[in-house]
Amino acid sequence: MDLSNLTNTPGARKGRKRVGRGMGSGMGKTSTRGHKGQGSRKGHKQKLGFEGGQMPLMRRLPKRGFKNPNRIPYYGVNVEALNRFEDGTVVDIDVMLAAGFGYAPAKTAGIKILGNGDITKKLTVKASAFSASAKAKIEAAGGTCEVI
Repeated sequence: MDLSNLTNTPGARKGRKRVGRGMGSGMGKTSTRGHKGQGSRKGHKQKLGFEGGQMPLMRRLPKRGFKNPNRIPYYGVNVEALNRFEDGTVVDIDVMLAAGFGYAPAKTAGIKILGNGDITKKLTVKASAFSASAKAKIEAAGGTCEVI
């Protein structure tokens, strides 16, 4: 067997419906649109989510809460993860991304250092934000925190 003799399983690929090709095709005359009515005319399009005049699902469901348009999305990194760096290292967003913390959008969104775990290394940490407990732990270990 090689790539030149691979074929689809019979019935795996269905041909497209060719409408308006004469009465003998079974899909002639009205071309499966029916007679009069909403969808029978040319150029007819329904807006997304339209349910034939019934109250659409998106309007039936309850709306809850509030989405703050000014929210700043941070990528969280715990203090214990910073132990992998050597003593005296300046840890900024580029260094964290290179070490595998977060992904490319975290550079624009920002990284927030969170206080889960303990830190034993003396580091200079530069991040977008720090939780109060994370800042206290880094400074207790002899390091410094800089908000960028």
